[in-house]
Amino acid sequence: MMEKNLKDHWEHIYTTKQPHEVSWTQEIPATSLKLIEELNLSKNANIIDVGGGDSHLVDHLLKMGFTNLTVLDISAAAIERAKERLQSDADKVKWIVSDILDFQPNTTYTLWHDRASFHFQITEQAIGKYLSILNKGTKDYAIIGGFSSDGPKKCSALEIKQYNEQTLQQCLNSTAFEMIKTTRVDHITPMGGSQNFLFGVFKKLD
Repeated sequence: MMEKNLKDHWEHIYTTKQPHEVSWTQEIPATSLKLIEELNLSKNANIIDVGGGDSHLVDHLLKMGFTNLTVLDISAAAIERAKERLQSDADKVKWIVSDILDFQPNTTYTLWHDRASFHFQITEQAIGKYLSILNKGTKDYAIIGGFSSDGPKKCSALEIKQYNEQTLQQCLNSTAFEMIKTTRVDHITPMGGSQNFLFGVFKKLD
């Protein structure tokens, strides 16, 4: 799918469907929160949620006292929805509307979190570009989540790339990251379905 069509796809999703009508919605992103807590980051750690859209992760990170948060998403409509939900707290977050493959970080993040966009990179070229941006924009940790080898093969009618523990480790090891741990979780969608996700936690090597 061409870049413009991809953006149009996500804008259409977020302007025509409510959170309970899309599979990825989580009121409490428990796995991500647990993995972030385990890293024991300072409250002023520079954290970016890639593909965050209208995810509730940023809500919970604000409640936990984190003060340096960025949310990036290709869809302006998704980000506007998150801002409306957060009301005045939205001013405490930096919002970036961009395709991740067009993102040019002007800072380095303590933590790069992505539960939404990595598995949509399905060509070697796209994966390589994503990893290059990840490497440039991250100084300490990355948490990458996506559909596992036991999960769906598509999301929102788009092809995705599945990973198991070995292939995810090999992919990130091609950059300057080493795996700390992986965990699998069954995400129960608002419609009652089950999707198996694989999360990897990585530390950037010196």
